[in-house]
Amino acid sequence: MTAPPDDCLARNEWLCGAYLSSRREILWDAVVQHLQLTLASVLIGLVIAVPLALVARHRRWAAGPVLGVTTILYTVPSLAMFSLLLPVYGLSASLVVTGLVLYSLTLLVRNILAGLRAVPEETRQAARGMGYGPLRLLLAVELPLALPAAMAGLRIATVSAVSLVTVGAIVGYGGLGNLIYSGMNTYFKAQVLTASVLCVVIAVAADLLLLLAQRVLTPWTRRQS
Repeated sequence: MTAPPDDCLARNEWLCGAYLSSRREILWDAVVQHLQLTLASVLIGLVIAVPLALVARHRRWAAGPVLGVTTILYTVPSLAMFSLLLPVYGLSASLVVTGLVLYSLTLLVRNILAGLRAVPEETRQAARGMGYGPLRLLLAVELPLALPAAMAGLRIATVSAVSLVTVGAIVGYGGLGNLIYSGMNTYFKAQVLTASVLCVVIAVAADLLLLLAQRVLTPWTRRQS
């Protein structure tokens, strides 16, 4: 018995509108989980990366170890990373978030540190001459001037996190990766394609939003260009 001509699900086609309409809630739940895992990992990574970059900037002896350790973490394959974290976190979303945080550190720390190092020394001296203390100098001068480089690292880390979240499907917390992996196992074409396209859309949208935020927060770079 052949499938009806309008039944793209029965024919297992790559492009299938019936899949979108019949799996709307499943897709929405997967997208929400994907966004939650990505956002949590990037924010936690940023909270950790900023102090590390500041320590590396003001304590030169610490720069080598900080950059070395974060770079080594980035070279660990994702499956191996999750396996190493498994005894600590078990099969949980925390395992995926922790792995993504560790991966984001090398991108965030390196770019934040590069931005801080690029602040002209005469600018720092001028701010000190105007009575700026260390904290005010950091918040009002150094961090704003380091923002373009820091945002570049944040954009790369975010896009990487969107991609790596899919690997979390091996522990059941992969967002759209869950649909991709299950679809590949059953050769469900519409599910694989739809989830993959949604991953790309999320990555592109996140990058564009961060680029827009960068332009808003650094208006002087627009004037220079």
